[in-house]
Parts: sequence; structure tokens; C-alpha cells
Amino acid sequence: MTQPTDVIACHCKTCRRVSGYYWAATHVARTALVIDSDETLAWWASSDIAERGFCNRCGSSLFYRLHDADRISVAPGALDGPTGLATATHICCAEAGDYYRLDDGLPCHSGPTVNG
Repeated sequence: MTQPTDVIACHCKTCRRVSGYYWAATHVARTALVIDSDETLAWWASSDIAERGFCNRCGSSLFYRLHDADRISVAPGALDGPTGLATATHICCAEAGDYYRLDDGLPCHSGPTVNG
């Protein structure tokens, strides 16, 4: 896999429900992602525009991909470490849960992009 981007933490309602807290991901080009085995990989259409990949054996949330994007989001916990990654920003902060605080000093964007 080519070098992934810094980690983005998403606080939208769907990501919180999928992860149980908030979901964080790094991004790589779809063509750069190498999966050793997809025997237990399953995909769930989480919306009209995207799907999420998970392990159908243990339930781990592994991937998020928009249907029309050339990149894929990968859960950093699914990567063998050390990764050298760092969380860079938060998105969908307007939907953040009331059971945690966003006080790590990183940028916090109200919407789904770093511009919103």
C-alpha cells in the first residue's frame, strides 16, 4: 500500500453507530490498497453514495468507500503497525455525540469535508 494520508476522525451519526464511538480513517488510492485475503470481507451499503467494508467473522469495521471516488478510507487499527500516522482533523463535528469532548486542539469542521 502506498503511503496513506493523515487520519481524519468522523463524528457523523452513521459513523458513530457503526463504530460505537466515532470512526477514524486514513485514505489511500483504491488501486494502491492490497488486501491479503478477502475471505471474511463483506460490504454493507450504508447510504446511497457509499458502502462500508467489515469482517463478517468478528464484525470489525475496516473500510469506507464512496461509489464514485478513486480512494478508499481504511481504519488505522486494521493496519499492521507502526503506521507513523497521526490524527489531523475532525469532520461532522456538528453531529458529535454528547458522551465525549472534542478538545484535542485539532481542527473541527461542522460538515463532512475539511472545508465545511
